[in-house]
Amino acid sequence: MNPIPVTVNGAERLKLELQRLRSVDRPAVIEAISEARAQGDLSENAEYEAAKEKQSFIEGRIAEIEGKLSNAMIIDPKTLNGEGRCVFGATIDVEDLDNGDTSTYQIVGDDEADIKSGKISISSPISRALIGKSEGDVAEVMAPNGIRSYEVLRVQYI
Repeated sequence: MNPIPVTVNGAERLKLELQRLRSVDRPAVIEAISEARAQGDLSENAEYEAAKEKQSFIEGRIAEIEGKLSNAMIIDPKTLNGEGRCVFGATIDVEDLDNGDTSTYQIVGDDEADIKSGKISISSPISRALIGKSEGDVAEVMAPNGIRSYEVLRVQYI
């Protein structure tokens, strides 16, 4: 399997979620299944079915996180030497040349992406356009409403 790029913070969040799933959610759903079984006839027991479905989701999520962590390539932006270029983990200030708006983005792994907090996925169109650019360069991004141009104002590795 290919390595999955993830920032240090993203890996830590995945580890915390995995720990919560194993130590809190899994035991709680096992208890719920046990209680539902005690109610008798399982064929018409909605609580039992709901608990089994939740257990299936939890076990699937545990397996998914374990797989991602085992293939993770953890990258600490603070240790990068990107020589002023936009790379995975970099925090980039850009200006939208079409309307003058400025934004700050950090290029992160797919699981970490959250546009509201300025984290954009490495596989997003804007990330792909920014990768390799330096301060002063212009990146053109194919957006749903046409091509948008962004000037790179500053690149930081924080």
